[in-house]
Amino acid sequence: MRYILLNKPYEVLTQFTDETGRKTLKDFVNVPNIYPVGRLDYDSEGLVLLTDDKQLQHRLSEPRFKVPKTYWVQVEGIPTEEALENLRRGVDLKTGFTTPAEVALLPETPELWERSKPVRFRANIPTTWVQIRISQGMNRQVRKMTAAVGYPTLRLVRVSIADLRVDQLQPGEWRDLTKAEVQALTEDMAAQTAAAGTFKTPGKGSEYWPGGVRPAGEKPRSTNRSGFTTPGGGKPAGNSRATGTRGAVRNATPGKTGSKPGPKSAGRGSAPRKPGAAGGRSGRS
Repeated sequence: MRYILLNKPYEVLTQFTDETGRKTLKDFVNVPNIYPVGRLDYDSEGLVLLTDDKQLQHRLSEPRFKVPKTYWVQVEGIPTEEALENLRRGVDLKTGFTTPAEVALLPETPELWERSKPVRFRANIPTTWVQIRISQGMNRQVRKMTAAVGYPTLRLVRVSIADLRVDQLQPGEWRDLTKAEVQALTEDMAAQTAAAGTFKTPGKGSEYWPGGVRPAGEKPRSTNRSGFTTPGGGKPAGNSRATGTRGAVRNATPGKTGSKPGPKSAGRGSAPRKPGAAGGRSGRS
């Protein structure tokens, strides 16, 4: 299997085709049958992991596995401590709250490559670099977070995925992961999977537990046909055929008591009703 780390340039789609002719991953990585793990916005830069390992791809993309991603973000203005604390607690994006993030001001401008298009900023407003580490994957999340606390994003660079870092990769360059990196990533995802557990929809007559493991000391319990587990393992009430309505109906002999049911018995001996009389059919309007 292939595990590739790419430094995605600015204004490149995180996909291999585009009907409008924009640059895609195919312009930089000519390896068949690999796919990106997650997304990185068209106007963002930095790390993208590509692989043909479908199981690892699923684990890295699944939000419940909490794969951390670190971004260096150039924002307009100088964020206050209150704004930074708001980012750390979680921000209301109208579509939902973000989970708490690790946020810190970078002491100085990081050494990065020149962007293909210079960042537009106002000369009379300073800019600040902030490091933000999150494990969510909401659409344009980091940009929305900084804007929500009053500091719009000017440039966004993803510098790490889990423990994989961009390091010396220049825009458009890529490399294969080492065996040690693949092993570390696989083990980390296995640990995340064990911590997150699994959930299976109960089938007919089956028990289920978070993680698929019955708690110690818990005895198997009987189930009825609907899959409902009866507490204590006893039989559901009213499930016996020895008693009840169904048994009584089977033992009854038709015709022994009362008149034989049927449409002919209805209305016998009663006087014919006149049209329009009380209790008859109502007239049509």
